[in-house]
Amino acid sequence: MKRTITHLADGRELIYFDRRDDADRGAHDSRDLPPRPPASQLRYDPLLDEWVAVAGHRQTRTFLPPADQCPLCPSTPGNATEIPAAGYDVAVFENRFPSFSLAPVELPRVGGLSEVRPGAGRCEVVCFTDRHDSSFSALSPGQVDLVLQAWADRTSELSALPGVEQVFCFENRGSEIGITLAHPHGQIYAYPYVTPRTRQMLGSAARYRERTGENLFADVLAAEREAGTRVVAAGEHWTAFVPAAARWPFEVHVYLNRQVPDLSALEPEERAEFGPLYTGVLRRLDGLFGVPMPYVAAWHQAPVREGRDLAYLHLELFSVRRAKDKLKYLAGSESAMGAFVNDVLPEEAARMLRGE
Repeated sequence: MKRTITHLADGRELIYFDRRDDADRGAHDSRDLPPRPPASQLRYDPLLDEWVAVAGHRQTRTFLPPADQCPLCPSTPGNATEIPAAGYDVAVFENRFPSFSLAPVELPRVGGLSEVRPGAGRCEVVCFTDRHDSSFSALSPGQVDLVLQAWADRTSELSALPGVEQVFCFENRGSEIGITLAHPHGQIYAYPYVTPRTRQMLGSAARYRERTGENLFADVLAAEREAGTRVVAAGEHWTAFVPAAARWPFEVHVYLNRQVPDLSALEPEERAEFGPLYTGVLRRLDGLFGVPMPYVAAWHQAPVREGRDLAYLHLELFSVRRAKDKLKYLAGSESAMGAFVNDVLPEEAARMLRGE
């Protein structure tokens, strides 16, 4: 893998990841861009013990442009994009409209019991391919391996930034999910705090270890592999299964068959097996109803400074589609109470994904 760091016209970092060592990455960004926005504000919710980022500049971000104006495609004479090169393998750059950044910000006095501090961190965009009409499910095993290497590189680099507590790699796919750009891409958030879901899972894992002396994630995986009824795909290094208490109509968790804290700990043979197994799951999802399946794919990694002995690298994939012409909306129970009601039996979802 060749890694090339360059900069865009407003100073944001752009990193190319190439399979070939002779890739030329000398293209220059000649656009006249506005100054970078200030950092977001973090406001503390004392009722839920959570931080909320307030980033007003994101209201102006690009929204579903036509294909010939896509900012993630390679640049052409008629369309100067975020990626100056005429072609690329994988490209990663700082988000122009970030939820977190290291830019300065002037903080207001909001009163009440809410503490306010800068939304320090970093947000990056990961372009999986230069082909606008492709998808993650269509990537070759070698291309998936390169994406995994890019994720691992960014996890290590972002974890070293001052104040970063957790690195989150994810993909939003489909207009039903709320994407703003159709080009195959994901994002990486470097948070200045440990996220609520991670805190909850690690708390559960800590209590489980205190009771049993074992790792909760490893025991969940072992139980699912033994039961088999919800396993969708399995290999020497990875297992994909529908969790017994799935919240979403179609939800698949992909676990490495050994405990590691994050993507940077993967071995070459583990990366090699992941691509065919995971893209196979994605294609099965697309085949359920004959339409592209909208989804969120979320990598759960260990925080930078806490819970690393408890955490267990895995990916959680879920879709809001519950039937060909029906979506699951987060209405009263889910949105107001955080109490999920699933319309599809997890064992039935697994059976459908196995093609039985």
